[in-house]
Amino acid sequence: MTSAVRKLMLWSPRILGILVALFLGVFALDAFGEGKGFVEALPGFLIHASPALVLLATVAVSWRWEWVGGLVFIALAALYTATTLNHVDWILAIAGPLFVVGSLFLVSWRHRKELHARS
Repeated sequence: MTSAVRKLMLWSPRILGILVALFLGVFALDAFGEGKGFVEALPGFLIHASPALVLLATVAVSWRWEWVGGLVFIALAALYTATTLNHVDWILAIAGPLFVVGSLFLVSWRHRKELHARS
């Protein structure tokens, strides 16, 4: 395995996990668009930002234990799919990236020894 492939397999789930969390976090900004003041909208923002914060915490834990990220991201994708069966476009936009990141974490975990080997 070349050095470039190792770097890609090591870093892609981490970077994409952060990007997915940021993508979901953008939806929390909706709380400020309801004509409320900052202080009034803050609790709603925090509630809507909690999924993104959970994903960021999962990425942080998965930095060391990739299998955790694989299981959590795939489980969240399955849970989201099960709760929104009538909205295929939502499933593709939310659960799709979650599943991809989870799969990448599992691949990274599977090849852990090779990826962390010094060249």
